[in-house]
Amino acid sequence: MKYNVIRKMDISNGPGIRVSIFMQGCDFHCKNCFNPETWSFEDGKNFTQESIDEVLKLCGENHIKGLSILGGEPMHPKNIEATTNLAKQFKEKYPNKNLWVWSGFNFDKDLKDKEVVKYIDVLVDGRYVDELHNPTLKWKGSENQRVIDVQKSLKNNEVILLK
Repeated sequence: MKYNVIRKMDISNGPGIRVSIFMQGCDFHCKNCFNPETWSFEDGKNFTQESIDEVLKLCGENHIKGLSILGGEPMHPKNIEATTNLAKQFKEKYPNKNLWVWSGFNFDKDLKDKEVVKYIDVLVDGRYVDELHNPTLKWKGSENQRVIDVQKSLKNNEVILLK
């Protein structure tokens, strides 16, 4: 498993000032993807416990509101174990900070039974569709994507969108 970059102060991928990590590798290859440099599973830096420790240390700053995990595709079968490990350690260490994840996979079809969702507060799901691009959307790039309150969705056994 590899990652592309860690941003220690990100204001565009979730509310407030956040730490963001972009996982490396994606098979979707969406037309006009904003991050095609993350497609290759061979590029990037090795994702290790030291990488997780670095992210957790950055998240400890008082001004950091949470962690965002993007890609690439963090939920790809090659990446999901590492994403789950990071998410679990983050929520154990910072239960009052929020975790946002972006994935081309669908919550209700592909992800709701995966361990990782136990730790996610908000999931932006669905592949980016260039023909449905709308620059006025908050937290997502195309109309088909959803911003899901994961914990409410799990509790109610239905998709609950973030308000």
